[in-house]
Amino acid sequence: MKDLQAHKYLLDIDNYKPGKAKIGQKAEIIKLSSNENALGASPKALEAYLCHAKEIFRYADGSCNALREAIAKKNNIDAERVVCGAGSDEIISLLTASFVNKDDEIIYSKHGFLMYPISAKRVGAFAVAAAEKNLKADIDAILAAITEKTKIIFIANPNNPTGSYLSAAEIQKLVDNTPKNILIALDHAYEEFVLQTVDYPNAIDLVNKNENVVVMRTFSKIYGLASLRIGWCYGSKYIAEILNKVRGPFNVGGPAQMAAVAALQDDDFFEKSRSHNQKWLEFFFAELSKAKKIKAYPSVANFILLDFGDVETCKKANELLLESGIILREMAGYHLPNCLRMTIGGDDENLKLLAVLKKIDESK
Repeated sequence: MKDLQAHKYLLDIDNYKPGKAKIGQKAEIIKLSSNENALGASPKALEAYLCHAKEIFRYADGSCNALREAIAKKNNIDAERVVCGAGSDEIISLLTASFVNKDDEIIYSKHGFLMYPISAKRVGAFAVAAAEKNLKADIDAILAAITEKTKIIFIANPNNPTGSYLSAAEIQKLVDNTPKNILIALDHAYEEFVLQTVDYPNAIDLVNKNENVVVMRTFSKIYGLASLRIGWCYGSKYIAEILNKVRGPFNVGGPAQMAAVAALQDDDFFEKSRSHNQKWLEFFFAELSKAKKIKAYPSVANFILLDFGDVETCKKANELLLESGIILREMAGYHLPNCLRMTIGGDDENLKLLAVLKKIDESK
């Protein structure tokens, strides 16, 4: 179009590509490409969602009062400092729109979540990818990347897609050495899956002690509400006030709010999801440690990054998986062309995946 022109910097955005959901005309597939909950959704959340169906002609509570109060009670925090969004993706965009100007910079780790650089480019800012060490964010590299133009540092912890995490000491080093006029956004989308890790940081405590720290959480993973798009963040009163000015007036739908409130009360489903995930993480690492051609990187989340050594081998492995009706996530967009990311699935799905992976490992 010659006459109508959008901002030129928007043309530089590579659209986010979600994991595949279909394989041609195959009727039965095993979708392990999007880090969804292996057990589905919280039963209490499903019941609340269905009960709210007769109310969908009404506008939702624009302030998410009941949900914010439930989140605050669950986490022992101030509801006035909680802001809800259409998934943590929207929270990322709101933070960037609020604190980053054109030609400013955000910092993220090289293999960090793709929505960080995308959100920066949306406002005409630059996304600086700090080098990692062994597929783990490097605090020294991040600190070295800070300039006068830096406005936000995004840290996914655990990180998607690598599965690695930063310890409490590492995050504290980042907080202590970052100028207070730079926002540190801790993305804890997978926090609930972290077990048997004594040095994982307490993000709520960090927010309470530092006005330039905000933590983001989601209902998409452990609670299985990915399709409803519901996330939240906790920060200072100032941050909450600013985000409430820029978010849409009804940015979280009523069914999503009701389902999320109910999900927070479903402790049984929560614990079953954690236990299932931990059991299969340990199982896969035990089995894949015997593999000769496939390297499984350590993970504390609900997914594992698999390295096939080179691009061609990875491509052939992916083709065989797809022929078997199994969808994993391709990682070229994350600068990891040798890798595929597998989500922990249901019992039968995991066994079928392992059988194909063993076949790939034993092939010539």
